Amino acid sequence: MMRIITGSAKGKKLSTLEGDATRPTSERIKEAIFSSLQFDIENRIVLDLFAGSGQMGLEALSRGAQSATFIDSAAEAIAVCKENARRTDLFDRSRFLVSDYRNFIRKAAGERKFDLVFIDPPYAMGCCTEAVRRLTEAGLLHKGALVVLESGEEPIDTAALAGFEVQKSAAYGKKTAVHILLYRGEDAE
Repeated sequence: MMRIITGSAKGKKLSTLEGDATRPTSERIKEAIFSSLQFDIENRIVLDLFAGSGQMGLEALSRGAQSATFIDSAAEAIAVCKENARRTDLFDRSRFLVSDYRNFIRKAAGERKFDLVFIDPPYAMGCCTEAVRRLTEAGLLHKGALVVLESGEEPIDTAALAGFEVQKSAAYGKKTAVHILLYRGEDAE
């Protein structure tokens, strides 16, 4: 069972998709991520790029983020996100879009910027590095944005991501790695 850990929606239970189509972030990993981010959430504009149930973006909203955009290529996932946003009373600060991440990034270029981004694709996609690169190239990140990558066996070459500084890297068991990156800007060395 998933739930909101703390904030305005503390303890509220979240629904998840039936079957194996999505892999929700475990409570242990979610707690570790938000412990690292705890002082960097308030008033942030959040992007939950592979939203699934929406638990990461909703946790950020519960902790004081200004707004969150939930993107998933599955209409069923976005329906669950909407249900969870209503259940947690966070719907009014949420936007939802059924879209492939590439299409969303291409269409959003020049229209908005984000301060906190969660990238947690299905591990088999192996697209974390590509998604970060596309976000940067499209100009969708404010300087000082935090990007949280959750990946499986995909090697994440953080040194190859220009303009980013690694804030934290951790392995959780044999299957999950989390990297929290700070975007310093394209001209950063």
